[in-house]
Amino acid sequence: MAVKHYIPNTITCGNLFCGCLAIIKCFEGDLLWAGYLVGIAAVFDFLDGFAARMLRVTSAIGKDLDSLADMVTFGVVPGMVMFQLIKKAVLLQNFEGCVSCPNPGHFENASSLQSCMPYMALIIPVLSAVRLAIFNNDTRQTVSFIGLPTPANGIFICSLPLVIHFSRVVEGSVYANTGEILILNSSLLISLTLIMSFLLLAQIPLFSLKFKTFSWLGNRTRYLFLISCILLFVFFQFVGIPLTIILYILFSVIDNFIKKQRT
Repeated sequence: MAVKHYIPNTITCGNLFCGCLAIIKCFEGDLLWAGYLVGIAAVFDFLDGFAARMLRVTSAIGKDLDSLADMVTFGVVPGMVMFQLIKKAVLLQNFEGCVSCPNPGHFENASSLQSCMPYMALIIPVLSAVRLAIFNNDTRQTVSFIGLPTPANGIFICSLPLVIHFSRVVEGSVYANTGEILILNSSLLISLTLIMSFLLLAQIPLFSLKFKTFSWLGNRTRYLFLISCILLFVFFQFVGIPLTIILYILFSVIDNFIKKQRT
C-alpha cells in the first residue's frame, strides 16, 4: 500500500493525541493549555479530511477513526473543561477568594445541589457521541450538516478558558477580569451546556466549510463567513473564537432562509 494512504489517518491520530493531552491538562487544572490543544487538534481535524480529498484515499476506516478522535477531542475534552468551569464558578460564587486555591477541600463545603452542578457537563460528551453516531449514518450530511458539528461545539466550550485568561486587565492597583466575571457563573455555564448540547442534535441545517471549487459562485456564504471570522479575530482576539461559532449558526440560518425564499 502506498505511503499516501497512511497520511490522512496519521493526521487524524495527531488530533486524537492532542485530545488525550488536553484531558490530562484538564485533570491538572490547566484549562488554558487544554484550550490551546483543542485548537491545534481542530487544525489536524481540518487537514486530515483535506489530505484525504486531495490524495483521493478516503476509506471507511478513516471515517471511523476520525469520529473516534472527534469523540475524545471535541466530546470528552469540552465536557471536562465545562466540569472544571462550573466547579470554579460554584467556588467563586460561594467561597469568595478560593477559586484559585489549589485545595479542593473547599468544594466539599458546597451544598448537595451545588456539588452536583458540575456533573451537568457530562451531557456534552454523551450527546456528542449520539451526534457522531447519527452523522456517520445520515446520508443527508454528506455535503452539509444537520445540527452543530462536534468540533464547533468543542471549540466554543474550550475557548471559554482562553477568553477568561486574556480578559485580565490591571488598572492601577485594581485587578479586574471581565471574562471571569461574565463567564464564571454557574447558571450561565449550565445554560450554555444545555443549549450547546441541544444544538448538537437540533434539526437545523448548517453549511459545511468544505470547498469543492474556490469560485465565488456557490461559496459566497463560506467566503463571507471566513472574512467575518478574520475580522472578529483582529478586533476581539480570543473573544472572537466563541463569537465565530455563534456567527456560524447565524450565517447558516440566514443562508437557509434565503434558499427557501428562492424556491
